[in-house]
Amino acid sequence: MSFDYIVQQIANGITLGSMYALVAVGFSMIYGIMRLINFAHGDIVMIGAFTTLYLLQNIGLPLPIVAIMVLIVGFGVGMLVEKSIFLPMRGSPQVTGFIASLSLSIMLQNFGILILSAQPRNFNFPEYMNSIITVSTIKFKVLDVVIIVTTIVLVIALLLLINKTKLGIAIRATAQNLDVARLMGININRVIMLTFAIGSAIAAVAGLMWGGKFGQIDPLMGYIPGLKAFVAAVIGGVGSIPGAILGGFILGISEVLFVGLMPPEYSSFRDAFVFIILIVILIVMPNGLLGKNMEDRA
Repeated sequence: MSFDYIVQQIANGITLGSMYALVAVGFSMIYGIMRLINFAHGDIVMIGAFTTLYLLQNIGLPLPIVAIMVLIVGFGVGMLVEKSIFLPMRGSPQVTGFIASLSLSIMLQNFGILILSAQPRNFNFPEYMNSIITVSTIKFKVLDVVIIVTTIVLVIALLLLINKTKLGIAIRATAQNLDVARLMGININRVIMLTFAIGSAIAAVAGLMWGGKFGQIDPLMGYIPGLKAFVAAVIGGVGSIPGAILGGFILGISEVLFVGLMPPEYSSFRDAFVFIILIVILIVMPNGLLGKNMEDRA
């Protein structure tokens, strides 16, 4: 097993980790401000993938326009979900939100099967996205480079939004204490809705990437990326955006290295390996790598 082979696997892991990181960021944003684990977040990935399929293959829009439209659709779906489901539950016990998000996830999956059928659909990007780029001994598809670069751009834009804008200040204040933020004149409902919508928009773009990378989509496809992105968010420290990004890359690289370095007969145990990583990190660092001890807000 050569050094070049290991480097190639790490590069593949960075691509996978980029997609996990984007979905995990949404988990952390929503938890940080609402203290809610949104089990339906992975299904936004599915919505993003099917939106891409429709716009790209049925209407024939150029890929950059499709990406912008997917962002808008994800943003709109996030707003609709928050206003119609979670806003009326504001102030309810946390378990109410958990049950509601789980119910929403099951509803979206079954609605997708009803409308789209459970049959997997082939997801074909333009041919130029499958062209090979060689850097030294490492080979990338153009799609892999696009995934990594898009992730970096979206993460930088999100961090600038959180740290440099009035909305970002409002999001951070609301995450610290809802009641104090309300007394400071912040429109809590608007901030929560926009946070939910931003996280959903990013997850929808991850769906575009996921479909392009693996070549097939179906109405149940959001379960695995959603579950693993949740694991990534917990590893990094749920509620921490940098932690979610770090957790996504750690998980993606570890998973690919496990499959690439272990004998082939063990590759089917990759999901078990993911949860072993989670358990070990939480035993050593119960709040995750970058997480803080988050007490219930007043």
